[in-house]
Amino acid sequence: MKRVISLIGIICFMSVTTCLFAQTNANATANKTTVKSKKVKTPEIQFDKLVHDYGTIPVGADGTCEFTFKNTGKEPLILSNVSSSCGCTVPSWPKDPILPGKTSVIKVKYNTARIGTINKKVTVISNATTNPRVELQIVGTVINKPQTNSPEKTQSPMQANPSK
Repeated sequence: MKRVISLIGIICFMSVTTCLFAQTNANATANKTTVKSKKVKTPEIQFDKLVHDYGTIPVGADGTCEFTFKNTGKEPLILSNVSSSCGCTVPSWPKDPILPGKTSVIKVKYNTARIGTINKKVTVISNATTNPRVELQIVGTVINKPQTNSPEKTQSPMQANPSK
């Protein structure tokens, strides 16, 4: 008799466990379906270019460039920080939210007082869902200013010895 009662208890326990497991799986599947069917409205950032090449520029040249971007998402895009890899590169960016479909510009000023290779990064941090951290890059070479000395005028023999 004890075995029969134990056997019935085990069967009941297994039945209840199976029902609870099936119920949990059904709820999880329903939640996944609900999440997939909702269209998520988020901000997104898309740049026209990620690298600006100055090419070869002389010392003291204008080291300003611009990176144009667009909010391709459905919510306002907010740039929380834009920083450079060194003090010779200074970015400026819009502090106001960029509305969906609108474009804006990040300006970068490189100090061209140093001769040599340019290879600097500018990191953009935003509330974009897909790519909240974007690295922009500036490259090029700063060279000495070309010599602008004009050749000296030489006198022709006719000018040195006027005709008599």
